[in-house]
Amino acid sequence: MSTTAASTSHHLSPAFPGRAPWGTASKLRAWQQGALDKYIQEQPRDFLAVATPGAGKTTFALTLASWLLHHHVVQQVTVVAPTEHLKKQWAEAAARIGIKLDPEYSAGPLSREYHGIAVTYAGVGVRPMLHRNRIEQRKTLVILDEIHHAGDSRSWGEACLEAFEPATRRLALTGTPFRSDTNPIPFVTYEEGNDGIRRSSADYTYGYGNALSDGVVRPVIFLSYSGNMRWRTKAGDELEARLGEPMTKDAVSQAWRTALDPRGDWMPNVLRAADQRLSEVRKGIPDAGALVIAADQDSARAYAKLIREITGSKATLVLSDEAAASQRIEDFSHSDDRWMVAVRMVSEGVDVPRLAVGVYATTISTPLFFAQAVGRFVRSRRRGETASVFLPTIPMLLGFAGEMEVERDHVLDKPKKDGEEENPYAEEEKLLEEAEKQQDEDTGDQDQLPFEALESDAVFDRVLYDGAEFGMQAHPGSDEEQDYLGIPGLLEPDQVQMLLQKRQAKQIAHSRKKPDEEADLLELPAERRPVVTHKELLELRKQLNTLVGAYVHQSGKPHGVIHTELRRVCGGPPSAEATAGQIRERIKKVQEWATRMR
Repeated sequence: MSTTAASTSHHLSPAFPGRAPWGTASKLRAWQQGALDKYIQEQPRDFLAVATPGAGKTTFALTLASWLLHHHVVQQVTVVAPTEHLKKQWAEAAARIGIKLDPEYSAGPLSREYHGIAVTYAGVGVRPMLHRNRIEQRKTLVILDEIHHAGDSRSWGEACLEAFEPATRRLALTGTPFRSDTNPIPFVTYEEGNDGIRRSSADYTYGYGNALSDGVVRPVIFLSYSGNMRWRTKAGDELEARLGEPMTKDAVSQAWRTALDPRGDWMPNVLRAADQRLSEVRKGIPDAGALVIAADQDSARAYAKLIREITGSKATLVLSDEAAASQRIEDFSHSDDRWMVAVRMVSEGVDVPRLAVGVYATTISTPLFFAQAVGRFVRSRRRGETASVFLPTIPMLLGFAGEMEVERDHVLDKPKKDGEEENPYAEEEKLLEEAEKQQDEDTGDQDQLPFEALESDAVFDRVLYDGAEFGMQAHPGSDEEQDYLGIPGLLEPDQVQMLLQKRQAKQIAHSRKKPDEEADLLELPAERRPVVTHKELLELRKQLNTLVGAYVHQSGKPHGVIHTELRRVCGGPPSAEATAGQIRERIKKVQEWATRMR
């Protein structure tokens, strides 16, 4: 079956957002047209399209639905979405191009005025046979939005299989095609690699890196904040740690929660910095908005109160997946208001294109949730727009930020290892389970936290952009911090990189002019201050000792002499107290010495 661009657009009105109107410009975005051409050429029953959040999956899917309806391949459409809000959003988007979907369908015959329905995965889970009966009666296209949710629970996956097995065509969409568990996702093809592990196989992939090159999404500037945290454990012990310093998993978790406590100084300082960044961005993007992604309802309310105190303006508060919450998001989307605070409503799929500044104020730490959260800020409306996301200096989060362009697949099999590494995915599986809970529900866990947050402060730590790190530490409100907050909101990606390099060079030059005794923060550029876990630091020390041991045999010098010489040349304290960056410099130096002696 062949077609032309004109017939593809049969149902599409010029009012449809996110693409050039047919008749006034040439075509869809290149990736959307490419995916559409591949589908039309192959005519598959199942098709998995992976496109980075903000790339325009909805436009692609509805264009394809229009084509299939127009060519009588199908007679009706069923859209399955993760939430009530997204279900209504799909219905509204479809209506703008002449496809009428009923988002309130519950049972019985569908009114003749509709081309189909929009339903949630939970709704399918409750009554799968209702949807199977509808699909058996008429040729149906099923659009499974954010298909990884069909693997959220065994019952949802089974319900989707039961309900949509008879469908004429199935289109699966996702921006994050990876899960941390091994629940197979319905209607997704898995292919076994050379290592014997089965991974999901997409029919068309359009990653963040490609979308960034095409100007479809905004580049993301991550601004990371450290600071001292103090808390009390259940045993009554008072502990103190600095975000970004190597510590145990439990200590990282407790320090992180202490930072996010609205009663400390960390959150007010970060919110103040984010609001300053928003003011700068609005010079180039006048309607730019900001969003705080909060961990729970109490924190969200407290953050909204802080924002009012800082800005003098009220923040839109979104607490749950209810009709009123959907309306608040809709109102915010079309307003000129500065701030929104939400618990989980906007973590995935919700379309507020003017969001350009974010504060990641939750302890959810799965790659899936992080990618979806950052996806709220990357939708580009015109060239040069940038997104800014504020984070605590947590190793896992900085790792995700540095891997924005990595494409992932859903791994169905997990490799087994001996000993303590038998299940290296256990921690992430647990975190995913936490991430997929209703984050705005009161589970009672808050009363059983293993610590009490006592005190926190904030320190500007670094900027992450395009996999590189920039900046030296600076106090909130300082000129050095303002240099980074004041980066223009409209810049080409290469200009961002150049400007960050200039800002860092200025900081370093200023630092060198000051007497050492005036330095109350670690005055090293970010690249020399790698953020590592406690385990990674132990591995680095072990690697250094191994190399020094090898060099002992090569040079004939004692261990102590070599370590002393490394400290003299590279600077810093003894290995047991050295930072990861200092140890890496010593590793590099001893390798250089060993190479020279060969």
